Amino acid sequence: MTDAAPPAPGGLAPAVPAKTLSQADWTKLFLGFGAMVIGQFMAILDIQIVAASLPQIQAGVGASADQVSWIQTAYLIPEVVMIPLSGYLSRLWGTQRLYLASCAGFIIMSVLTGLSSSIDMMILTRALQGFIGGAMIPTVFAVAFTAFPPERRVTASVIMGLIVTLAPTVGPTLGGHLTEWLSWRWLFFINVPIGLVVLFGVARWGDFDKGDPSLRHGFDWFGLAAMAAFLMSLQFVLEEGAKDGWFDDDVILGLSVLALVAGAIFVWRQLSYRNPIVELRAFANRNFSIGLLMTAISGASLFGGTFLLPQFLSRVRNYSASEVGTTMVISGLSMFATGPIAGRLVRRSDPRIPLFVGFMLAGWGMYMAHGVTTEWGFWEFAGVQACRGVGVMIAMIATQQITMSTLPPPMVKNASGLVNLARNTGGAMGLALLATSITQQTALYYSDMTSKLSHTSGEAQAMIAGLTARMTQMGVADPEGASLKAMSQMIERNATVLAFGDSFTLLAIGCFGAAFVSLLARPAAVSAPPPSDAH
Repeated sequence: MTDAAPPAPGGLAPAVPAKTLSQADWTKLFLGFGAMVIGQFMAILDIQIVAASLPQIQAGVGASADQVSWIQTAYLIPEVVMIPLSGYLSRLWGTQRLYLASCAGFIIMSVLTGLSSSIDMMILTRALQGFIGGAMIPTVFAVAFTAFPPERRVTASVIMGLIVTLAPTVGPTLGGHLTEWLSWRWLFFINVPIGLVVLFGVARWGDFDKGDPSLRHGFDWFGLAAMAAFLMSLQFVLEEGAKDGWFDDDVILGLSVLALVAGAIFVWRQLSYRNPIVELRAFANRNFSIGLLMTAISGASLFGGTFLLPQFLSRVRNYSASEVGTTMVISGLSMFATGPIAGRLVRRSDPRIPLFVGFMLAGWGMYMAHGVTTEWGFWEFAGVQACRGVGVMIAMIATQQITMSTLPPPMVKNASGLVNLARNTGGAMGLALLATSITQQTALYYSDMTSKLSHTSGEAQAMIAGLTARMTQMGVADPEGASLKAMSQMIERNATVLAFGDSFTLLAIGCFGAAFVSLLARPAAVSAPPPSDAH
């Protein structure tokens, strides 16, 4: 770009004032950034795109019910290692080279996953797809806060916020329709034409900075091993703990201990080694530390809301994948419509104000569903989704501004990896907490209902008699046994609905708490350049 300042240490180009960029430079910047954003959307989308099509994939590769859940887990576990590692690699190779390598590997692994003939092959290729493609997510954040001048960063944040929120929301919808129209293999083949467009755009216009080859000397392999052991163990525990009974399972207990020990070793290594993989000094910045917590909570709200609603519609209302997708569209539309408005709010006010308002709206949207019933469908959930979608979008854009705006440029690349790691980890923790809550609360409500409705009560006897008469009319071989089974299913369904109401409330409480914690951040000027000191 014309009149650009020389690269900063680590190959990081400092922000350039808007007046030094010609129209051609602006066009190049937006085209290169736009191509990277499309790739980021593709990488995030692939987390959830298989959610509505797991039964078809299970049949296609001959997997068991336990094995098929690994199609998502295998993608997420290695991805969390690449996300923080990408900050170091982008400083070493430069953003463009890292992104091109990541995108090319992602395309190849997508094709191999689509061609999988066994569950073992699919798990391996999905793991490699998640690891290699993980670099496409945080590098976009780094470019937004280094290549764009301060007064344009909110616009870039709006674009990223739309991608981060829309991708997991539309993933199950798009996946369900692709499977119905073509086959489940196209969930992965669809990445090929999109990926080729991204490769062309980034190769043509994505030369934002240069790498620093000197960083390859003294690479911290021990620190990398500690980080991989810590993050992969933690992610596995969060993903699988709920279904395996948490610490009642020896594997979960062992991996929890490993995550604790490896995490402590990793933090010590990064603080003491001369050339750390992840720069932890960013935590000395108050706004970054608070922003990271907000990012984790917004991730829990985003992924938690996207998890609860489809689960309720499929388990309680027996909706098909396409029906679930149609109901979920309100969330995506509300987020998309809110993005530009949220950008203006953050740009023209203290970001803490929209951050507080956003979390309060998201919390209220979740709390609206605390009284959910078996009859809730599209229109009942429309208000819940709209309020939550608007709140999450506002909170996410404001969080990005508060988290990154006061960091010095040399820390931005590493910080972007930590921000995305916090969002993914927060989402995983939120899902684990919600899944455990639904299981435990359903069992408690079921036990409570059955104890109150004993066989000796007149109400229970009347219900059983009515069901038995109906089963007799239908010609059921064992009408009394069938009526008892039907009654048990009715009680379990009502217990499940109450448990979902508690989970919506739990998510709301988290958002309300985050709203008040966000007020502890320092005011962040949107148009001022970052300070030279992180403290």
